[in-house]
Amino acid sequence: MDLMNRVCKPYLDKFVIVFIDDILIYSRNKEEHANHLRIILELLKKEKLYAKFSKCDFWISIMQFLIHVIDSQGIHVNLAKIEAVKNWASPTTPTEGENQESAFQLLKQKLCEAPILALTKGNDDFVIYNDASLQGLGAVLMRREKYIAYASRQLKPHEENYTTQDLELGAVVFSLKIWRYYLYGTKCTVFTDKKSLQHILNQKELNTMQCRWLELLADYDCEIRYHPGKANVVADALSRKE
Repeated sequence: MDLMNRVCKPYLDKFVIVFIDDILIYSRNKEEHANHLRIILELLKKEKLYAKFSKCDFWISIMQFLIHVIDSQGIHVNLAKIEAVKNWASPTTPTEGENQESAFQLLKQKLCEAPILALTKGNDDFVIYNDASLQGLGAVLMRREKYIAYASRQLKPHEENYTTQDLELGAVVFSLKIWRYYLYGTKCTVFTDKKSLQHILNQKELNTMQCRWLELLADYDCEIRYHPGKANVVADALSRKE
């Protein structure tokens, strides 16, 4: 992705979006699109990258991109992608009843709104909200107060024995790895509700796993900040998804 971003940099967010090894070219009309295609194809040929693209679709009037459906009318929710969310049952953990239910309903509302997520323009000002529970890990990627992506997964059997700090640090690592294509090479802020993680880089006594994770963190220009759990409702709900 770094190579594609470098090659297409003069045209990024003007009429090109690069996502991992995919290139999306968008235009307002057929004449403009013909010119945009010519520019990018000549660029790929010049950089000897054209052989890397085994599958290409041209002159598409409606398409799916990430979790969006895009057509001449704009960006819409891909209904097939939110079916699991619409059928997502309310959490049953008894300890945080009202707060948890509120977070859960807010999350479902955000996920089912149209457009479901923003297509990011530029590669700075990214913010991540992380949370971990005894059920799983949850994360939200935002940029300038707009939701870019959500992610969650259940804990693996061996992770159920992790300390709270390791779970929360694991949530940070999970989000950085899954959104590497957004975050690598740019500054970002990571919020967690575990206060001690603000100082994890300066801790002298670390276990083997923490040392390995800190090596991964060193690849990113990120600042870890504390964010109270009450204000982190969406990531909290995601972490509790069964």
